[in-house]
Amino acid sequence: MNVFERYAPFIQDYIYRSGWQSLRSVQNAAGDAIFNTDENVLLTASTASGKTEAAFFPILTLLEEDPSKTVGVLYIAPLKALINDQFGRLNELCEEADIPVRRWHGDVAQSQKRKLLKKPSGILQITPESLESLLINKHMEIPSLFGDLRFIVIDEIHSLLRADRGLQTFCLIERLCKLAGCDPRRIGLSATIGDPEAAGEFLASGSKRGTVIPRFDGGKEVWRLSMEHFYNSAPQADEGKDIEVVTPVLEQATDQAPFAADPGLGYIFDHTRGKKCLIFTNSREECESVCQSLRQYCEVNHEPERFLIHHGNLSASYRESAEADMKDDDSLMSVCATATLELGIDIGRLERAFQIDAPFTVSGFLQRMGRTGRRGDPSEMWFVMREEHQEARAMLPDSIPWYLIQGIALVQLYIEERFVEPPRTDRLPYSLLYHQTMSTLASCGEMTPAELASRVLSLSCFHRITQEDYKILLRHLIKTDHINRTENGGLIVGLTGERITNSYKFYAVFQENIEYTVHSGSEQLGTIVKPPPVGDKIAIAGRVWVVEEVDHKRRELYCTLVKGNIPAYFGDVAGDIHTRILERMYGVLSEDKQYPYLMRHAVARLATARDTFRKSLMSERPLVHLGGRMWALFPWLGSYAFLALERFLKLRCGEKLGLKGLSSSRPYYMQFTMNVTEEKFYEIVSKEASVDFDPLELVYPKENPVFEKYDEYVPEELVRKGFANGALDIEGMKKRVNTWKRFLPNQETLH
Repeated sequence: MNVFERYAPFIQDYIYRSGWQSLRSVQNAAGDAIFNTDENVLLTASTASGKTEAAFFPILTLLEEDPSKTVGVLYIAPLKALINDQFGRLNELCEEADIPVRRWHGDVAQSQKRKLLKKPSGILQITPESLESLLINKHMEIPSLFGDLRFIVIDEIHSLLRADRGLQTFCLIERLCKLAGCDPRRIGLSATIGDPEAAGEFLASGSKRGTVIPRFDGGKEVWRLSMEHFYNSAPQADEGKDIEVVTPVLEQATDQAPFAADPGLGYIFDHTRGKKCLIFTNSREECESVCQSLRQYCEVNHEPERFLIHHGNLSASYRESAEADMKDDDSLMSVCATATLELGIDIGRLERAFQIDAPFTVSGFLQRMGRTGRRGDPSEMWFVMREEHQEARAMLPDSIPWYLIQGIALVQLYIEERFVEPPRTDRLPYSLLYHQTMSTLASCGEMTPAELASRVLSLSCFHRITQEDYKILLRHLIKTDHINRTENGGLIVGLTGERITNSYKFYAVFQENIEYTVHSGSEQLGTIVKPPPVGDKIAIAGRVWVVEEVDHKRRELYCTLVKGNIPAYFGDVAGDIHTRILERMYGVLSEDKQYPYLMRHAVARLATARDTFRKSLMSERPLVHLGGRMWALFPWLGSYAFLALERFLKLRCGEKLGLKGLSSSRPYYMQFTMNVTEEKFYEIVSKEASVDFDPLELVYPKENPVFEKYDEYVPEELVRKGFANGALDIEGMKKRVNTWKRFLPNQETLH
């Protein structure tokens, strides 16, 4: 029996109604894996390839044949917007079979949640944070809600592979299954998995099953890609140069940007006119700034406003209005966005995506690119790289256009090697250990220390954490009143712990800033951090507002709309750039290859960067003399190995090198002065790296390197240990330093 024939009649009817001529290869492969095995399944296929239907057609067929006595399918997604989007699609699919689809997150009415608790069945859609809340606040209901759970579908699983939030999600899945006494299969969905085997292991962790990864021909990926570079003021890189561009310009501007417009934003303004586009930025601050400028250009040009905004600090009403506008096929609005629109929300027929500067990851690039090209058109992305002109006295490292080179490296890595960042599973997640300890106690009530340890340490993500470390954590939590000991020796949540676990912010393990809710009259605009004093201006929702009142107690801010343009601030965002990207950046600067997607200014800017790279001898060795006792080091290492090298040079080699004034532009280069020769530098550094040392030696003497959200509640010795053994990539750093031995006299070249 083929897969289509195996589907339930209501699924077959849906396919006929949708006018499909045949099943896609991903749907055949998923049907075979779900119908004919009892394993977990990892489905990786390009965006808009029909993965959701591929997973749900066989799941719903099995559910209709043998209805579940409780919730039968738990669908976990990283964003509320993604849940809301899939809710409509799944509802339409399940209506005929009378399989209920319900949502559970912060924006869902209590009446809807009560319906589920009264009669648990069908599909439940939830975020990791809402699942955490459910386990704590509805602990007694878990068996009746999920006792007969058959499947857990984890959408956009790649977004959970490299941070605590992913580990939290799998802790919650394991805890839920133990509490409910169920053994569901896990189905992971993603468009951007670089190492499917590693992701398959991650998906299966803590389950009693293996993972099937169906192989199928996903068809040919077709992209329309361009990358242009702009200095923020004239002249541009190609001025007065005879530049040959491999690819013709995709499209001429239909009009002119306003006089004196920022050239990069002017280019975006011109090329979004009459089109529906997404404009991606790497931070919420930049998102606000770009949206403000583009709206001002509309005003100056006497055009109707055509730019919306979407990021995590905006209120639900603003975000949902932008999403609704994008879904309208007749709308010609463009949206300035951060990663909140990077994941699988179907926002209709988008004509192109713009990316300002390079994203941090290949995964992010692919996700953002995949927002376009749905409904049969090729994916289209235009990179816009912006840079200030260097001052005449600027140092050598500032003359390399790092974002342009990083953008090329991201694209080339995927084209040449299909590289996407692998999971990070080798950390010591003490912050998450605190979180899951408090969550387990808050949901289960009094437990003996042995009981608590067996519940928490048996979760697969804590496999590297010893009993001894856990004892240290528990003693510290008792001492700080996060946990109390009862008269009969049991453990319960203490008063300090209650204040933390009772807050809705406890459910999330990702870092949050202290935020103030921003109001204008009856309208809620969103949230900001660090509110300015009354009378000052703030930027939010793509506009400028003057602050009328700040209520620090209730963390609320009241403002009115004014004209103008000012920077926004939402807190710091750290990038996680993989070493392979930096290595490919070195390759981009070393080779003479031309890339067909580079536009005129970008071709010229790359040529000058390569010229600088060769003339400065950066191409030959990592350490470059800047004059006097000043040096620059280009290690070509990713964020975590770069951080390890920075500390290694200061703490293990600093005295011997006479190192002073080390400053970094992470993860591209370091600048410092030293008292030794270049040859001596390589000798000292190579020798120190060949000696085994305790990773804790790379933590400063009185430093408590709080890195994750709950580190502040963890004993200092564990925070230091977790940072040294988890956040710092010492192995990657040592490997790189080891290659520098070839610069020592009488050394054969090492490869």
